[in-house]
This record gives sequence, C-alpha cells and structure tokens, in this order.
Amino acid sequence: MSIVSIEPATAERWEDLENLFGPTGAYGHCWCTFFRRRAKDHTASTSCERSNRGVDNKEELRRLTLDGRVPGLLAYDEDGPCGWVSVAPREDFIRLSRSRSLRPADPREPGVWSLVCFWLPPRRRRRGLGSRLLEGAIDYARSGGARVLEAYPVDTAGGRAPSAEVYTGTVEMFRRAGFTLSGHHLSERVVARLELKAE
Repeated sequence: MSIVSIEPATAERWEDLENLFGPTGAYGHCWCTFFRRRAKDHTASTSCERSNRGVDNKEELRRLTLDGRVPGLLAYDEDGPCGWVSVAPREDFIRLSRSRSLRPADPREPGVWSLVCFWLPPRRRRRGLGSRLLEGAIDYARSGGARVLEAYPVDTAGGRAPSAEVYTGTVEMFRRAGFTLSGHHLSERVVARLELKAE
C-alpha cells in the first residue's frame, strides 16, 4: 500500500472524512465524538430510534470541522482517503476529564495533546497504516506546539483483538513508536506518553 499523504481534516476535506466513515460513522455511529461529548450528549449506537443513530454525533463532528477545529488527520493513497486518527489538545476531549479510568492526574498540565482514536476501513487493516497515522499524529502535535502526546492504548498481549476493541491503538504499537507506558493512577488502563521536542 502506498500512502500519498497524511493531512489535517480541515473544512475543505469534510466530504472526504464523511465518505471514509461511511453510513455507520466509523465505529457504531460514533463519528469519533465519544471523547468530545458529555455522556448525556453522545448518541449511542443502541439508540432506540434507528433512524437517528449517530445523527447528532455526525453533526457535532461536522460543526467542529467546518468551524476550523481540525479534529484529526486523514491518510490518503492514490484512491483517496483511507484512514483516520483523532489527535488534538487534551482539553478538546471533555470526556477524558470526567472519566474514572482515564482522568488525567494533572488536568492543568500544559502542552498535552491526546490521541484517542484510529479508524481504518476493514480492507485497509493489518498493513501498517495505523503506524503511519501514528507517525503523522506525532509530527502534527509537535508542529502544533504540543509538549507531550498522550494516548490510551489497549494491551492485547501480542495477540489480535477486534478492531472496535482496539480503536485507541495497541500497547505494542505505541511501544515501537518510543512512547513511555505506565498504568493509570486510578485504574488498570495504560497511558502512553511521548515527550516532544521541537525540530
């Protein structure tokens, strides 16, 4: 697979993002807004109104993108958009600050960005695209002035797991990229952190 570029999801690329996520909005009609919205505002995939599944989530992501917030990065190959990673300043992800299992030890720590989600269409998986997106996220966070990039990977113990369970990435993936891995101060989750230096 030949990746042509990894680009910020700017307003003019909204249709690319919309088409990449497709009718299910990536994972379960989430539209990658789970960490960006309070629990009461996020439309769950089990919504009793099937016709409304994810509509509010999609509208939230669309609003953010068209307002110029850049919610993440898109990977492109010669056929068009082929992958996604959500990376932004940690304060953009309101649910992190409220989460019992991922709440920051120091929510006021300056210069921290978070990477919260990868999305790859099924036919694009297990080809190294996630690692390429991670490299792009590191570069993008650094260029945006981040001091630290933080992520919340899943430990698969070297095995495989369904993509919907490892949307935050795997421990091994972040270890290979040079992140420091440690246990969360309040839970059994893993936190990956990379100190970024200006280049």
